Amino acid sequence: MSTPDLTPKAAADSQMVVVTPTYAPDLELFRDLHQSVLRCFPPNVRHVAVVPETHRSLFRQFEGSRCEVVGVREVLPRSVLALPFLRLNFGGGQPAPLWVNLRRPYPPLRGWIIQQLVKLAVASQMSEKIIVTADSDLIFVRPVTAETFAPGGRPRLYRLDDGVDNSLPRHMRWHAVARDLVGLAAPPPPPLPDYVSALVNWDRDVVTRMLRRIEDVTGRRWLDSVGRELHFSECILYGVFADEFEHAEHVTLTSDSLLYPYWETTPLTTDQAGAWLEHVGSTDIAYMISAKSHTPMDVRRAAHASVFPG
Repeated sequence: MSTPDLTPKAAADSQMVVVTPTYAPDLELFRDLHQSVLRCFPPNVRHVAVVPETHRSLFRQFEGSRCEVVGVREVLPRSVLALPFLRLNFGGGQPAPLWVNLRRPYPPLRGWIIQQLVKLAVASQMSEKIIVTADSDLIFVRPVTAETFAPGGRPRLYRLDDGVDNSLPRHMRWHAVARDLVGLAAPPPPPLPDYVSALVNWDRDVVTRMLRRIEDVTGRRWLDSVGRELHFSECILYGVFADEFEHAEHVTLTSDSLLYPYWETTPLTTDQAGAWLEHVGSTDIAYMISAKSHTPMDVRRAAHASVFPG
């Protein structure tokens, strides 16, 4: 695996880093997210954007002491290649290129799986201990510190008890896959806990132990084992592992995601977005209006300015 220099530069004393896998169509979303990172995180915390190589030049405008732009190929093994001439459209979004792992060519890797592999790979390569993963459609609205994500030095683990049942078949499948990867028996009957959020924080050391566990269980490189799965959630994988193997002395369990999310696919008007933002909770440090809602940027910005001026 190629190993980029992901050690902090100007942020040498920072305990945490913000990581955002993104791409050109989300450039303006990333711009607003990055500005919110600069406002809400301590000045020694950097923001790492992981982008396709062909989009890297667009994101170089953000590079500096607080932002580093890294290519996807820098964090994944050389055996993982993009097939730009093969594109599929999933869920009505933009056609996404397929990828192939030369060490295990079938099945090919879809964009959704690649994004999750990137998150895991980057988290394992960071020098900071607290990894805050924020998608481009998220905005931070309150100041945060390392204590926000690791109270008393123990990383938060978002877990919504009984949040997964038979009405969420994909989540059920994700649980089964996660447990198989880390060598656990099949999931018990539902309900099961939900660990999925658009804002997640991981402990780098927990990620490292989790990936090592996958390799010990499967006898293969973790990326080969995870990449062969057609249905997979990095949030469920980390949650199951941390819940089952790390125990209370290493994590802080919480049902508060710290996030106010809008998951719908219907675009919001300025008035609707403003009214929705009025309900951001007192403990929420961020909100997310899903990019899949296709809410225009001018609507997002006008609504934000009306509720969070300055």
